[in-house]
Amino acid sequence: MSAALQVEGLSVAYGKVEALHRASLRVAEGSIVTVIGPNGAGKTTLLGAIMGLLPSHGTVRYAGTTLGAKPTEDRVALGMCLVAERRELFAGLSVQDNLLLGAFHRRRDGARAIGADIERIYTQFPRLKERARQLAGTLSGGERQMLALGRALMAKPRLLLLDEPSLGLAPRIVRDIFHIIADLKRTGISMLLVEQNARAALQVADYGYVLETGNIVLEGAARELAGNPRVIATYLGLAATAR
Repeated sequence: MSAALQVEGLSVAYGKVEALHRASLRVAEGSIVTVIGPNGAGKTTLLGAIMGLLPSHGTVRYAGTTLGAKPTEDRVALGMCLVAERRELFAGLSVQDNLLLGAFHRRRDGARAIGADIERIYTQFPRLKERARQLAGTLSGGERQMLALGRALMAKPRLLLLDEPSLGLAPRIVRDIFHIIADLKRTGISMLLVEQNARAALQVADYGYVLETGNIVLEGAARELAGNPRVIATYLGLAATAR
């Protein structure tokens, strides 16, 4: 399959401290690829570098085009979209206004097309429709994550970068969020999923990488990684051996 994203030798340093060391990965078109690893491994740094939010060395290719020094806004216009770990909603605006802002760069599409897309988001996330006029800052953690995903989808991305979508959520809500991520794959969107919840991530992903102290130390099909003794011992726990 062709690559939606190809990263080669990507490095990021904060002063003299290298947070990411020559990372290379590939996201095939229409696939879900996960990067798992402990807190502080460099996962968020990796996404920031891919989106052009952090200065980096190495090569990032999107849909066959080398991005070079393209600014973040140009990467978004090309079809890349990041759902940040902190969700970064506009807390003082309503759910619907947050969704409208997700389509900001699509102004030329017209109000009718954007309105139809909002209705599609409400079909995917019925809870958001119930709270369309509610301020984003008053939503629960799970609802805020749904809104962050919905707002990203309003940009019509071809590549979605997800940074710790399960962070801080109750187990039942985590299951709901990962069901939504699995459903999104059926729409043809390619996804790079960064997660500490290795079990959930490997269940929805096609391929995975393990990132530790800024280095990719393992990679393989998600099913193979889920059965790897090192991954089981470090990230899945002994209970995984019973599966």
